[in-house]
Amino acid sequence: EVQLVESGGGLVQAGGSLRLSCATSGFTFDDYAIAWFRQAPGKEREGVACITTSASKFAGNIYYTDSAKGRFTISSDKAKNTVYLQMNSLKPEDTAVYYCAVGEAGGLNPGWYDYWGQGTQVTVSS
Repeated sequence: EVQLVESGGGLVQAGGSLRLSCATSGFTFDDYAIAWFRQAPGKEREGVACITTSASKFAGNIYYTDSAKGRFTISSDKAKNTVYLQMNSLKPEDTAVYYCAVGEAGGLNPGWYDYWGQGTQVTVSS
């Protein structure tokens, strides 16, 4: 059974940092793409960053949405089957529930991902 468990969310002031973690199990870590998405109230789910593996469509690549470039960094620890999202210079508009997801293809389209975590709330105060 595929399981994804996010952690690391919280309340932070604008300009601050948070590191989200996504602990995974139930699949071969190297065979899939893992991405971070976010969803703010009343808005559609948005892809933030993804990291892919040699077996996936976007092999070996890391992608960021434009608003995350230069501020967020996605990384993975294969020994721990965990993916991280380091978020710096946070802005109030980054406030959302952040989800990690696993899929075969990669990219930032939520429709390409099959398994999702429960989400972790990130709130950035001004």
